[in-house]
Amino acid sequence: MIASIPISGFTAATAPWHLPRGSIYNWARLTNTDQTLSSYPEDTALKTARYYGYPLLAAAFVAQFVSLGIYSYVLGSFMGPMTEDLAWSRADFTLTRTIGQIVMALVGFAVGARVDAMGARPIMAIGAVILSVSLYFHSEVDSLLAWWLLNGVALTCGCAMVGNLVVNVTLSKWFVLHRGKAIAIAAMGVSMGGIVITPFVTWLIDTVGWREAWIWLAAITFIIMIPVTAMMRRRPEDYGLRPDGLTDADYLSDRGDKARAEDASAFTRHQALRSFSFYALVIAFGFFSINIVVLLLHTVPYLTDQGFSRTEAALALVIASIPAMLSKPIWGALIDTMPVKPLAAISAALCGVALLLIVAAVEANALFWAYGAFVLLGLGWGGMIPMQEVIWASFFGRAHIGAIRGAGLPFALTLSALAPWLVGYHHDLYGNYVLAFILVAGLNMLSGILIYLVRPPNLDRIKSSAKPEVTAAD
Repeated sequence: MIASIPISGFTAATAPWHLPRGSIYNWARLTNTDQTLSSYPEDTALKTARYYGYPLLAAAFVAQFVSLGIYSYVLGSFMGPMTEDLAWSRADFTLTRTIGQIVMALVGFAVGARVDAMGARPIMAIGAVILSVSLYFHSEVDSLLAWWLLNGVALTCGCAMVGNLVVNVTLSKWFVLHRGKAIAIAAMGVSMGGIVITPFVTWLIDTVGWREAWIWLAAITFIIMIPVTAMMRRRPEDYGLRPDGLTDADYLSDRGDKARAEDASAFTRHQALRSFSFYALVIAFGFFSINIVVLLLHTVPYLTDQGFSRTEAALALVIASIPAMLSKPIWGALIDTMPVKPLAAISAALCGVALLLIVAAVEANALFWAYGAFVLLGLGWGGMIPMQEVIWASFFGRAHIGAIRGAGLPFALTLSALAPWLVGYHHDLYGNYVLAFILVAGLNMLSGILIYLVRPPNLDRIKSSAKPEVTAAD
C-alpha cells in the first residue's frame, strides 16, 4: 500500500507514483515546489515511534571514536618505540600522515557521491574490513615502504570509509533543525578517542610491545565496527520519514521552513565547484584542521623531548580531549540558535591562541600551565567538526552534500598534508618544535578570519551564468 498526501496542489492522481522509491524527491524539485513528499511503503520497518536518526547518531559516535581515534590518536604513542626499534627519523615516521592526508582526500572524493547514492552501509562494511586487516599487518612492519603503504594508504582508506565524512554526510541528511547538536554529539566520539585510546594504547605498548599492540587494535576494531555498520541508513525519505523526525504536517508548516528551503536551493557538485564560497571554505577549514593533525601526532614526542614522562605527555591529550568532548553539545546548541560563521571564527582563533600558550608553558617547563592551555585547546577543538559540517550543509544543501564534501577534500587535505611531515622535518633539522608550532598557530587564527568573511553562495546567479549541461544534477 502506498501513502499519498496532496502537496501544493498535486494529488495522487497527478504525482508520478510509478517512479522508483525516493525519486519523487527529484521530481518535486523539478516542478519548482519546495514541499516534497516521498512515495514509500506504509509498513516500512523504520517507521516507529522513535525517530531512527537517534540510533544513527549513536552509531556515528562509535564510528568516529574508532576511525578518528585510530587515525589521529595512536601514532604519537607509537612514534617513540617504533622509531627507536627500527632506526627511523621522525620525518620518516610522520611522512605516513602526509601520505595519509592525500589518500584521505582521494578516497573522500570517490566515496562522497556514493554516500548520496547508496548510503553509508556498504561503504563502511568494506572500510571496516580494510581497516582491521591493515591494523593486523602493522605488527609485521620492518621497513619504511611497508609502513608508508600500510599506515599511509591501507589504514587511511579504511578510516576514510568508516569515518567522519561518511557518517556526518548521513547525519546531515537526517537532521536539519537539530543538525548542529546531532553532529556535535556524534563528534564527541572523536574526543572520546583521545580520552580512552591514547592512554590505553600507551599502556598497551608499554605492557606488550608495539607489535602486539597493533594486533589488539585490529581485533577490537573489527568487533566494534561490524554492528555499527549494520545500523547505517541512507536518508529519511527512503523510509517515509522527514528530517528531525518531523511529521508530514510539521514539514509543510513553519517548522519545516528550513528543511524545505534547503531542499529547494540545494547545489549539485558542479554548481558548488563554480562558486567562490566553495574554495574559500576549503582554504579556511584546511588551515583550521592543521592544528589537530599536527598536535595529535607531535604532542607526545614534544613533551617527552622537554623531559616529561610518556604518561604525562599522553595525559595532555586526555586533558585536551575532555573539554573538546564536553563542549561539543554546547557548540552544537549555539550553532542551532546563532549565526554559525562567527562561532566558527572564535573556535579557530581559540585553537591558535591555545597553541601559543602551550609552547610558552612547555618551554618554561611549567606542566601545570601547559595542561591549562590544553584545556583551552580542547574548547577550540570542540567546535571544529560541527562548525565545518553545518556550514557546508547550510551553504550548499543536503541533497548532494556527500558529493560536494568529497570534492572539497582533495583541496582541503592537500593544504594540510605536508604539515605533519614539515613539523617533523623541522624538529629533525633544528631539534625543537617551537617555530613550527608558532606558524601552525598563525594559520589557525588566519582561518578564523577567512571563515568569518566568506559569504554563502548565490544559486540563482550560478544557474544564470552556467550552460544548461553544467547545471544538470550529478
